[in-house]
Amino acid sequence: MDTDLPATAADRLEALAARTTSGEWRLGGLLATRPEIVAHRADGSTEHVAEARAGSAAWISALSPAVAGPLAALLRAAETTPEAATLARVLLARLP
Repeated sequence: MDTDLPATAADRLEALAARTTSGEWRLGGLLATRPEIVAHRADGSTEHVAEARAGSAAWISALSPAVAGPLAALLRAAETTPEAATLARVLLARLP
C-alpha cells in the first residue's frame, strides 16, 4: 500500500480547488433549464459558475458521484477524528 496516496490526493484536490471558481457556491433559481449556481466571494463580488466553466469543469468532474462511496467510507473510518467532524459539518451544511 502506498502511504503517500492520501497526501497526494489531498494535494491534487487542493490544487484543483485553487483554480476553480472561488467563493461560496449557492443554488439560486434557474438559468435556462439548469440550476443557477453563483459563487459569492469574500470581497462581495459574485460570478455565475456556469460562466466560468473552464475553471469549474475539472472540479465538478473530480467530485462526481463516483467520489461519494469512497468519501463516505473514509468519513465512517475516521469518524472520531476532528477532521472527519469538520468535513461532515461542511458537507451537512450543503447536502439536501
